[in-house]
This record gives sequence, structure tokens and C-alpha cells, in this order.
Amino acid sequence: MNKQQFIEKFMAAFFILIIIKVIGILAQLFHQSFWSVIGTLVIFIIVAFIILGVIMQLEKKEKEKNSSGRKGERGGNIYLEASVFDKIRNKYEELAQKYISEKDYRRAAKVYINLLKDYYRGAKTLEDGELYNEAAVIYLKKLKNKSEAASCYEKAKQYKKAIDLYKELEQKEKVGDLYRQMNDAKNANIYYQMVADDYVSNNQMVKGSLIYRKKMEMPDEAQQILLKGWEEDRDAFNCLNNYFANISDVKKLDQQIQELYEKTSSEKKTVYLEAMKYEFKKDPKLQSTTRNIAYEIIAEKVATRSEIVNELKHFNPEDEVILKDISRYKMGRNRMFRN
Repeated sequence: MNKQQFIEKFMAAFFILIIIKVIGILAQLFHQSFWSVIGTLVIFIIVAFIILGVIMQLEKKEKEKNSSGRKGERGGNIYLEASVFDKIRNKYEELAQKYISEKDYRRAAKVYINLLKDYYRGAKTLEDGELYNEAAVIYLKKLKNKSEAASCYEKAKQYKKAIDLYKELEQKEKVGDLYRQMNDAKNANIYYQMVADDYVSNNQMVKGSLIYRKKMEMPDEAQQILLKGWEEDRDAFNCLNNYFANISDVKKLDQQIQELYEKTSSEKKTVYLEAMKYEFKKDPKLQSTTRNIAYEIIAEKVATRSEIVNELKHFNPEDEVILKDISRYKMGRNRMFRN
């Protein structure tokens, strides 16, 4: 088969496809609105004319071309087929971009979905045009992408549909957020509780406390989670640091620092000392308490951890004498070990 015959057969097949497609589009009148079907038909006719123009141009060029034999005929046919389909695809792309530039996102999406079979770009075009419900359907039905579909339903404020998908995806915090958007505090807290429990079971105590504090608005329960983390040595320093950070009243904070220290075991006192460095800087009213605690811990630990004397400078930042004392102590200790 030469190129001329290929073009003629391709044109005949194309006309048959046009007829079948037109019948298929008209059949949609039984389950779609009249104007929606007409819109699809208009797009198809425009594209069909574009393709027909491309084919006729190719046919004209082929007739004008002098053939010098059949050498390389098969390769030429393959190239011609690729060329035809590339040109058709490019015309579809141009048409879709034209509709986008005109803000006609629905028609642009139809070109991507029906003609180019590019469902992702079709859905994304609908989303860009804020046609969120239609985009969600494409994401869900054609791409099986529940996450993108849920996001579109959320943007469309179709919260129940979004919640159903987020439940399937096991995004519990997101489910809680959407219930809260619907002013359904009871169901929101059920899912937030699940999230908090998951964090606690994974020793992520600070994150668990943040769910109680920020999402469930239960600050006392948040503090209990942090205290639990400190007592059970589950991310102990961060739990203690956040526990103190959540107490805004300085007098109450000073009292809590003393009370917790009295209950602290010897093994955890170096962690407590690290926390005192932060509290010392927080407010001048806390300096006396934090300094005294630091001195007690350093005095208790210095026999087994001589380097702990360096921590004294954090509680006496402007005292140059203490720096000299620390230096003399270290030198004396070094001499003792050498002798």
C-alpha cells in the first residue's frame, strides 16, 4: 500500500468514525442535559474539521509529489502515520489551550478527557476552573485517586463526601478537622482522640498533647500527657520543656518547677538540669529557683561527672569569677589524676 492509498483509506475510516461518534453523542440525550450534549457535539465537529483539514493537506502534498518507486515504502507509511497522529494531537492541545485562555475550563477538560484521554489534565483543568465537584468525579472514577477527590470535595464544601473518602484513607485528623468545620464537635473529638492515642502509643507525647491543646481545646489533658511522658521517660526532655512552656503564670511556674524537682529521681536530674537552663532565661523571677536547683544537681553529680561544673556558667552568665573557679577546678582535678 502506498502513501496515497493509506491516506484515502484513513479518510474513509475517519468518516465512519465521525458518524459513529455523532450517533454516540446524540445518544447521550437520554441521560444528559440538551445543552451539555450540544456543547460536546460542537467541540467534536470543530475538532473533526481540523483533522479533516490536516488529512486533506497531506493528500494534496502526496498527489503533488513525484514518486520514484516503492523503496522505503513501509518506513514511509509508518512515518506518515506517526506524522498524522502527532498533528492531530497537537491540534487537540492547541484547542484545549485556547479554551483555557478563554476561561472555558469545562470545554478544555472535555478535550483532554474525551479526545486526548488525558484524565489527569482534564481533572486538573476542572480544578483550576474551580469546578471541584466535576474534578472530584474524574479523580475518583477515572484515576482512582481518593486523596485528590477528597481534596476537591473539601474545596467544594461537600464535607460529607470528603469525610467518607478521608475515612477510607484513614486520615483521622483530617476527618476531625472536617467535622469541626461542620460544627460537629462530638464526632470531631472522637477522631481527634484516635489521633492522640496513636501518637501516645508511638511515644510521640508532644504531638499527642498538641492534639488535646490545639484541636480538642483541652489544655489540662494536654499537660497530663506531657507529664506522663516526663515520668515514663518517653521523650522526657521535650515533654518537660513543653510542660513548663504551657504555664504562663510565672508564680505558678516557679511552684511547679520546685514540686517536680522534688519528685525527680537521681537518674533523671541531668535532664532536669538541661531544662533549668531554658527556664532560667525565661524570667528574672525564676532565676533564684532554677539556680538553686542547678547547684544541687551539679553538687550531686560532680563526683562522677566532673564536666558538669561547666553548666554553672549558664546560671551565672555575667559572673567572670565563676568562670575562673571552673577553670581552677578543672586544672586541679587534672593534676590529681596525673599524680
